[in-house]
This record gives sequence, structure tokens and C-alpha cells, in this order.
Amino acid sequence: MQQTHWSPPAAGVAGCGVVGLVMAIAAVTLITDPPGRVLAGIAGVGLLTFATFSWRARPKLAINQDSLSVAGWWTTRTYRRNEIRRVRITEFRRLARKVRLLEIETSDDHLAVFTRWDLGTDPLSVLDALTEAGFAPR
Repeated sequence: MQQTHWSPPAAGVAGCGVVGLVMAIAAVTLITDPPGRVLAGIAGVGLLTFATFSWRARPKLAINQDSLSVAGWWTTRTYRRNEIRRVRITEFRRLARKVRLLEIETSDDHLAVFTRWDLGTDPLSVLDALTEAGFAPR
């Protein structure tokens, strides 16, 4: 049985939240210079916001009975098989390593791009599961 839903790793999201909380507390209590306090405060609040929205959007991609759900920070969109135009992997080199992105293009001209962080696994394995479920052309 193939995996049917993908999301960022829970430990990674929780780690971002914990580091953000520690930075926000340090900005208020430990840091004494005003520029450092502002920078640490912005970084802490940013990490907390990122962790909150990443947790809220779980699972990021899910295969339902005959549809595909794509969760965002605000809404979740559901697409039937006939509404998906193209599913593909885009590879490029960045900082001496290969980066893969999973792209899902829909009939309403919406492009959803997923990284390894978004899916919690290699985008190639997700493409294989989507192809097996009938969402990507063989």
C-alpha cells in the first residue's frame, strides 16, 4: 500500500516552534542592545509564525478517493483527476547539490510547487504514488 498523504516532518515543525519561542523570550529578557533585541524578536516571531502555519497546513498533499487535496496556509483546494493538467519533477543544482521540486498544474491555471520540506520525503516517491493513483500521466 502506497502512502497517500504527505506533510512536513512533525519534529521539524516543532523544532522551529521551540527555537522561535526561545528566541522571542531571549529578545525580551536577555538581549540588552536595542538592535539585537529587535532582530531576535523578529526572528523569533517569524519562526513561531512559520511553525504555526506549517502545522496548520498538515497534510500538505493528500490523495482522497478520486481527488487530490492541496493544503495551503489559508485554504485547502481539492482537485479531481480531470482537473489536473500536469504533474512533474523539476530538478536544478543549487549550492553544489541537486534540488527536486514537485509541480502540480491544474486546469484553473493554479501551480502548486512542493519541496522536500513540504512533502517530508523525496518528491520522486510522491510522483510515483501520484502516477500509480492515476493523477499523473504514465
